[in-house]
Amino acid sequence: MIDNVKYKVLGVMSGTSLDGVDLAICSFTKTNKWEFEITKSETIKYPNYWKENLETLHSKDEKEISKIDIEYGFFLGSTINTFLDNEKVDFIASHGHTIFHDPENNYTLQIGCGKTISKITKTTTINDFRSLDVSLNGQGAPLVPIGDLHLFSDFKYCINLGGFANISIKNETRITAFDVCPVNIVMNEISKKLGLEFDFGGDIAKKGGIIPELLQELNNLDFYKKLPPKSLGREWVEEFINPLLLEKYKSRDILHTFCEHIAMQIGIFLKDKSALFTGGGVFNTYLISRIKHYSSSEIIIPNQETIDFKEALIFAFLGVLRVRNEANCLKSVTGAKHDNCGGKINYPNKES
Repeated sequence: MIDNVKYKVLGVMSGTSLDGVDLAICSFTKTNKWEFEITKSETIKYPNYWKENLETLHSKDEKEISKIDIEYGFFLGSTINTFLDNEKVDFIASHGHTIFHDPENNYTLQIGCGKTISKITKTTTINDFRSLDVSLNGQGAPLVPIGDLHLFSDFKYCINLGGFANISIKNETRITAFDVCPVNIVMNEISKKLGLEFDFGGDIAKKGGIIPELLQELNNLDFYKKLPPKSLGREWVEEFINPLLLEKYKSRDILHTFCEHIAMQIGIFLKDKSALFTGGGVFNTYLISRIKHYSSSEIIIPNQETIDFKEALIFAFLGVLRVRNEANCLKSVTGAKHDNCGGKINYPNKES
C-alpha cells in the first residue's frame, strides 16, 4: 500500500435536487490516517436547458439518453475547464447525474460521459462509480459512507439532507448506511406549486399545519419497515409518495407535514453522541428544529463549505481509492457480494 503521498483531485457532483453542479478541488494526504482540505469550490447553477433536460430524460428513449449523456459530458467538461482556469489536478472524479436508480432490477445510470470529460479537460476522469456494485447485487448506494468512515471519523452519525436523506452509522470500525427518506426531491416540487424553487428556511412549512392522515400514510410506507441495505430513487417517489400528495391539501400544510415526516424518520436513528449534518436541507432551519425535537444526539452543523461540498469531496476521495485499487464501496452498506472498487477510469486521447 502506498502511503505518505498526496493527491490533488477535482470532485464533481450533481444531486437529484438539480441545485447545480458542485465542484471542489480537494487535497488528500495519508500518513497514519487520511487528511483532507478543500482548496477551491463552487456550485454552478444549471441553465434552464439542462434543468429541463435532466428533469425529463428518464422518459426519453435509449438513443436520446445516449446522445444527452455525451452532450452532458461536454457541458461538464467545459464547466470544469472554466472552473479550473488552467489549474492542474491529478484527475477528476465525477459522480454524474442520476437518471435511473433501480438496483432491484439490477440497473443504475448516471450520465455525464467520462470519456468526453477527459478529452475536453485533457485530464484523466473517473466516473460510473455505482454500476459495479449493482452488478454484484448491491444497492450501488449510498457511496458516501467510505468517506464518512475515513474523513469524518469523529462523528458517530453522518446525515446528508439532499434530494434524499442518507445516514451513516459507525460502530467501532464497522459502518452501516442507507437512505432514510426523501427530502428536497419532494419539498422542492411542492414549493414549485407556490412559484418558488424551494422553501427558504422552511418559512412556508412553519406556517402550515399537520395533516394527520397524510403523516400516518407516509410513516406507514413499506420502505421504512425494510432493514438495510436499502436505497431510494426518483422511481420510488413517483410510485409511492406523489399519489399521497393530493390536490385537496394546501401546499404549506403538505410542506409542514412532510418536514415532520422527515424529522420523525431521521430521529428514529439518532440515539446518542454526535450527528454531522450536511447538504442543502441543512439551510431549512425549520426542518432542523424538528429533527432536533425527535433526536437524542447532538446535532452538529459544520461550516458552509462542508455543508455544500461534502459529497463532491467524498467523490474525489472515491477516485483516490479507485486509483489505489482500494475498496471504495462497502458490502456492509450496499449488501453487495463483497467490498469493491468502483469507477471507470477514462484517459484523455485514449480509448477507455
